[in-house]
Amino acid sequence: MMPSPTIAGLLDAACRELQRCSESPRLDAQLLLGKVQGCSRADLIAHGDEPVAAAHRDAFARLLVQRRCGTPVAYLTGTREFWSMPLIVTPAVLVPRAETETLVELALRHMPPEYAGAVLDVGTGSGAIALAIASERPLARVTGTDISQQALDIASRNSANLGLTRVIWRRGVWFEPVPNERFDLIVANPPYIAAADPALAALAAEPLIALTPGATGLEAFHAIIGGAARHLHAAGLLLLEHGCDQAADVAAIFARHGFTDVRSQLDRAGLPRVALGSIHSPT
Repeated sequence: MMPSPTIAGLLDAACRELQRCSESPRLDAQLLLGKVQGCSRADLIAHGDEPVAAAHRDAFARLLVQRRCGTPVAYLTGTREFWSMPLIVTPAVLVPRAETETLVELALRHMPPEYAGAVLDVGTGSGAIALAIASERPLARVTGTDISQQALDIASRNSANLGLTRVIWRRGVWFEPVPNERFDLIVANPPYIAAADPALAALAAEPLIALTPGATGLEAFHAIIGGAARHLHAAGLLLLEHGCDQAADVAAIFARHGFTDVRSQLDRAGLPRVALGSIHSPT
C-alpha cells in the first residue's frame, strides 16, 4: 500500500500547480490546506511530515481547481486579513487589498489618538476601512455606506465579530444615506477601473460594481468629490484611493470642486495610491 501524501508533499505539488495562476502560489496553497485541515500555516510547516487524510486531500483538490479557475483565495477560505483584523469576505464584496491600508495609514495621520470626530466611509464593502479606523480611534464616530445590502450584512458581521459595534451601517448610493449630515473626514476606495480595461478579466470573480464605475474609470470620483463638500465640516478632509495612473486626473477633479492642499500618497510599492484634499468653505 502506498503511503498517504504528507502535508509538505501536498503543498509542494500544489505550489507547482498554482504557479501559472497566482503571484503567491505557496501562500495560497498553505491557506487553502490550512482551511481544510483546520490549522494555521505555522502548524502546516511544523507538521509537514504528517500524512493527510483522503477526505482532506479531496477537499483540498477541489479548492485548487477553483483557485486555478480564478476564484480568490479569500472567497475559498471565507476570510481575509486587513489591518491585522480577520474579516469575513464573500463574493458579495471586494477582497480587501494590502494597498488600501495606505488609505487607512494616511487617515490616521490626521486623527490624533483621542480623535472624536465624525468619519464617513462611502462604498464600504466588507467594512475594512471603516473598521480599521474604528479599531485605532475608538472615540471616532464612524459610519459606512454601501449600495449593496449583502455587503452591509458582511460589514455588520465583521463589526460584531471584532467587537466594533459602534460603527453605523447605512444603505444607499454614496451620500444618499446621510442627506443632512456632515463629517470631519470622508474616505473611500471607490471602483476606478475603466470598463474596457483588460485587467478586469482577472478579477471576474469579484463584484463588477466594486471594480468599475464606467467607461473612463473616473465616474465615481466625479460623484464622490462633487458631493463631498456638502457633507464636510469646514477644514474637513476627503481621502480617496485611486489607480496608480490616475493621480493627475483625480487631483484635477478635486481642484474643480474647490478642494485645496490636494496631494497624492504613495503606497508601499512606491506608486501613487491615495489622493487627499481639504475643503475650507463647505457649501
